[in-house]
Amino acid sequence: MDFKQFFSQIKGKRIAMCGIGISNTPLILSFLKQGARVIACDRRERALVGELADRLEAAGAELKLGEDYLENLEVDIIFRTPGMNFHLEELERARKRGIAVTSEMEVFFDLCPATVFAVTGSDGKTTTTTLIAKMLEAEGKTVHIGGNIGNPLLPEIENIKPEDFVVVELSSFQLISMRKSPDVAVVTNVSPNHLDVHKDMDEYVEAKKNILLHQNAFSRTVLNRDDEITEGFRKDVRGQSLGFSMNRRLNNGAWLDDDGFLHMAYRGVDVPIINRKEIKVIGDHNVSNYLAAIAAVWGYVGVDSICKVAREFGGVEHRIELVRELDGVKYYNDSIASSPTRTIAGLKAFDKKVILIAGGYDKHIPFEPLAPYIVDRVKTLYLCGATADKIEKCVREYKGYKGAPEIIRCENLEKAVKLAHDNAENGDIVTLSPACASFDAFPNFVARGNYYKDLVNKL
Repeated sequence: MDFKQFFSQIKGKRIAMCGIGISNTPLILSFLKQGARVIACDRRERALVGELADRLEAAGAELKLGEDYLENLEVDIIFRTPGMNFHLEELERARKRGIAVTSEMEVFFDLCPATVFAVTGSDGKTTTTTLIAKMLEAEGKTVHIGGNIGNPLLPEIENIKPEDFVVVELSSFQLISMRKSPDVAVVTNVSPNHLDVHKDMDEYVEAKKNILLHQNAFSRTVLNRDDEITEGFRKDVRGQSLGFSMNRRLNNGAWLDDDGFLHMAYRGVDVPIINRKEIKVIGDHNVSNYLAAIAAVWGYVGVDSICKVAREFGGVEHRIELVRELDGVKYYNDSIASSPTRTIAGLKAFDKKVILIAGGYDKHIPFEPLAPYIVDRVKTLYLCGATADKIEKCVREYKGYKGAPEIIRCENLEKAVKLAHDNAENGDIVTLSPACASFDAFPNFVARGNYYKDLVNKL
């Protein structure tokens, strides 16, 4: 089916869009324009939705707001927002009543005429997605970016040509219901995450694996060969299997040698590409992201385009982002670090001990693996948010903890930034790397990072 057939079929259909936000608003307006009868549903009351409610009604949407926004939906199709639990009771009831429950990404994959690259993983998704897109753009390709990053792609489907390239970041929430896979699938790593939503770790892992389960013999899969879980995905690869590794030489994939050179081995030929010292962004995790991106784009772009991006790309906002230097102290924003593994990667990126601000919403991920890195790499630890007790307990109970770093509890992020500034010395590094989601105090990691940057810039 192409997009013209699809839009013809939805004309006059009652379609519920669950969640009025960044991803669904363009979708609502697009479907109204195509003649669908759209019910815009959101848990928030009208006052909290604000002027957007007026705008959607003026465009022809019907609103269903408040706590019961999913109850008794008399519709033909439900589009769930990316963060909505696939097994939500109201959605299960809708399926039993014969209502189709889908998502923007599912429909987009069915209709997209272009070559699709998709990236998933617990850490590094956004950076790897961005690198792939930038490398393709450097080669002169027309690229559309979407999924968890950028704007929704389905409203843009009419502008995407067969010769174009689409690069999407996919979360476990999006992947859990996907029944079509990309032309090139990348899995950066898999570690415990989102266990507050997924029923267990097995469901989370299976959702990630879904990125490759529907590929064919002409597809490409790129897997982290240093990660035990993603290594286990190899047996399910149906097309070309490539890997990437920071720790060993590969015969098929991208790897890092002992002298710091990134290589690509492909069909019996090994090509040295660039030394890690030339990569503008810092950290082992970013070298790993580059290796993943190189394996993904190999054959689509030349070495010159890969090197150009490596030397010029300064990183994605909220990912070890240098905010400013004040009185000899550097302040970094790593708000994307919403899990312990991300914070560990952030701490390892620096070549000295840092002043760490951490804590936030509880996703029920264990903090014990983070404790040794805090003891080894943190000068002072400032904790705030709902998980402060858990993080402090894990650090204090770690066998290597001998009273350092000092742990200081703060009532909020503003207080933590002020105390860190007051106590930091010339040459210190202060980093916000929370190891937790933001939902106890902020709508998302972007809002948290922007608030932190605003606090730092006002110092």
